[in-house]
Amino acid sequence: MLRRSERNLENIPVGALGLITVPGCEELGEKVNKYLVKWRKESEHQYKDDVVFHGYVREDYIIHSNVPRFGSGEAKGIIKESVRGKDLYLMVDVLNYNVTYSLTGNINHMSPDDHFQNLKRVIAAIGGKARRINVIMPFLYESRQHKRNGRESLDCALALQELVRMGVDNIITFDAHDPRVQNAIPLSGFETVSPTYQFIKNLLASVHDLQIDNEHMMAISPDEGATNRAIYLANVLGLDMGMFYKRRDYTRIVKGRNPIVAHEFLGSSVEGKDVIIIDDMISSGDSILEVAKELKRRKAKRIFAAATFGLFTNGLDGFDQAYADGIISGVLTTNLIYQTPNLLSKPYYINCDMSKYIALIVDTLNHDGSISSLLSPNERIQHVLQNYKNSFFPAKP
Repeated sequence: MLRRSERNLENIPVGALGLITVPGCEELGEKVNKYLVKWRKESEHQYKDDVVFHGYVREDYIIHSNVPRFGSGEAKGIIKESVRGKDLYLMVDVLNYNVTYSLTGNINHMSPDDHFQNLKRVIAAIGGKARRINVIMPFLYESRQHKRNGRESLDCALALQELVRMGVDNIITFDAHDPRVQNAIPLSGFETVSPTYQFIKNLLASVHDLQIDNEHMMAISPDEGATNRAIYLANVLGLDMGMFYKRRDYTRIVKGRNPIVAHEFLGSSVEGKDVIIIDDMISSGDSILEVAKELKRRKAKRIFAAATFGLFTNGLDGFDQAYADGIISGVLTTNLIYQTPNLLSKPYYINCDMSKYIALIVDTLNHDGSISSLLSPNERIQHVLQNYKNSFFPAKP
């Protein structure tokens, strides 16, 4: 793993660091905060008497804020301490449906729209007093509505433009559904970060008998949209790649879409091989499970599904059954969005913690440093692969 001490942090910080967790992102924000506090205490002696680094070492970088609601359901953003001159990082989880509020006595679960409005309320409360505003939005709001097919709204592009107009300098997201949406704000900072390294690291930590070569393992894309992710994974691990495409019935429309007739496979034989299916999200999970069943019919060995965001909108019963039937051996998703206790308790679930990675990005950006090495994890992947092979498949004397 890339350590903080291995990077150049000689630049003067843009401003005193501040983290603001928009309601629903407190747990991830607290983990990021702990790393930042630990690292900066370790380097305190370097900057102790430098006036430029005033406020560099703190017991807590979280700036307390709140978004209270009136009985009507309307709300306002409140910042509870000074943010003048600070380099602020606002963290928001637009998919945390576990956050509720009262609306005329009824309990409402917050939607992505509600979370995005809360983010804007907090930015409005900052009132232009911060040195710089950075938004860390792991799941990019409305990123599934990124292109126009017919007479449709372009919600993601509009949301990005709205944030920039409000004074946001940088937007950091993870595994954007289509990174080309950044064309909506070509003169502003936009980074989409891939968690491929965390997937590999956690899979290797959980499964100790993987043979990582093209004779024993394959990377699979479940559809055309995930092809680039599967190609990258296959290249860094030295594997063959296969992909499925969805054959649709264009003569019918069901729930606003043409129904999928079959998943057709393109690629070499998967017989006897472990398989990693990689995608940006598991929504209902139907497509992943269907692809896994198709791979099992083709005599694949073990199947691991890796996705940045685990929404599981239809619940976990399908995955429980697939695990019981030996179709799925493991599911990997990150803690970038809300995870239910039920999900975390599953024997097949492998949780990929992204808090240290986010803390590294925040720390580097606060020093106005380059994050290129963080966005390109090739070296770290090769390092963890070598350690894995040495640990479980030692060279013969």
